[in-house]
Amino acid sequence: MTISKNYSIKKKHFRRRTFKSLNRSKKVNRSKTGTITLTMVLLVFSIFMALPMLLMISNAFKPQDELFVFPPQLFPTNPTFKNFKDMFIVMSTSNVPFIRYIFNSLLITGVGTAGHIILSSMCAYPLAKKKFPGKSFLFSLVVFSLMFNADVTAIPNYLVMSKLEWVDTYLALIVPAFGMSLGLYLMKQFMEQIPDSLLEAARIDGANQNLIFWRIVMPNVKPAWLTLLLLSVQSLWPIGSNNFIYKEELKTLPAALNQITGAGTAVNIARAGIGAAVAVFMMIIPIVIFIFSQSNVIETMSASGMKD
Repeated sequence: MTISKNYSIKKKHFRRRTFKSLNRSKKVNRSKTGTITLTMVLLVFSIFMALPMLLMISNAFKPQDELFVFPPQLFPTNPTFKNFKDMFIVMSTSNVPFIRYIFNSLLITGVGTAGHIILSSMCAYPLAKKKFPGKSFLFSLVVFSLMFNADVTAIPNYLVMSKLEWVDTYLALIVPAFGMSLGLYLMKQFMEQIPDSLLEAARIDGANQNLIFWRIVMPNVKPAWLTLLLLSVQSLWPIGSNNFIYKEELKTLPAALNQITGAGTAVNIARAGIGAAVAVFMMIIPIVIFIFSQSNVIETMSASGMKD
């Protein structure tokens, strides 16, 4: 089905008004002195917040004798790649190939993230743009569920997975990720900013609900679901599998790496360098995704209400 010229003009007008409103919101009345002062303050805070990450990366390249120096050195005196080399050597001694752990983590993270975005978006659309009995009550339950963290629901989740016979399967980690309420809350709040007149123009042109959702709603909330993608990857990529998965060939990469660095106090000290390399290795994927989606994340956080 093609979209008519009337709808196309309406969509372009909506985007033009949104762009202008965002540009107007960025204009501030500030002197050069105020701008310089604000820049210096932000620079100090950014350096302060970047120090932990910088120290983590630095520790991965430190030899064993420099890891326990106090006070800690920010940069290694004799940088080395031995920690990363030892990490791969230790992983190669496992009965399960190292690539299998990476595949497990990528599968769980990818499928869980995609399912979470799609399911949250499809559930958020009627909550944001439809009227039906119990709508406010359902959204109140979603908000109420945000109060509980994963530790509170760990035992009920395990009982449910056990009854479904999903223990020792990928589903035990993938399916719970679909129902995280944060995604539904974020998508619903962002979809409410889409003008009803834009959707009504598409209905007049003959577009059905599927076309409206995939061709109109989802492109206009792209910053929201890219932000949700980042948050979902951050929660799924470092997830372990000890609570639900016991077969070695199904374990995730973080679970396997934790076995390397958590085998005992003496081993922990001897493998401190490997542990630092593991920490850097595990944060590569979230950082790469953030680099590609940071502009949309900032747009999600800064966008104000869009009115008809």
